[in-house]
Amino acid sequence: MNGNEADLRALLRELDDPQWLERPQHYDRGGIAARFGDLVARLEGEFSAPCTAEQDTQDSSEFGRVTVPGDATVCGTRIVVCVSKFGSLALVCADNPGAFLGTDEARAEGELDDADLAKVDGVLAELGYAVVPEELLESDYDGPGRLPSHVQWPTWWHRFFGIF
Repeated sequence: MNGNEADLRALLRELDDPQWLERPQHYDRGGIAARFGDLVARLEGEFSAPCTAEQDTQDSSEFGRVTVPGDATVCGTRIVVCVSKFGSLALVCADNPGAFLGTDEARAEGELDDADLAKVDGVLAELGYAVVPEELLESDYDGPGRLPSHVQWPTWWHRFFGIF
């Protein structure tokens, strides 16, 4: 485990309050929505294309998603950014969550360009998001929270981006 992964695991554990599974205790919907709006605008500027955005995902710990259209990317594959209701957490995926096991696999298969990923990562960093790799989110959830019974093999993704 590298230092960044250790820091991200520590952040996930810090945010993992078993009393507040869908959103944190001091959930600031307005603040998260404002930053999400900034994210959409910045990605539209970086890719010179309108992005689709969904927000206020009901019964989920995911706040929303921004999709950069495939025709605006070098490889022709859309880029999806998921934002958690746990404010600072974000996930970057080529095509959709689960389509590839992380951005490294998508890049290796020619579906995600390094420069496009750098644009997205740069915007997320400037806006204060912590980008959590899909590989880490797909690891077994071993925190104190009781996730919904429909989740048979709970992962950290279920904890911070899943449906309740």
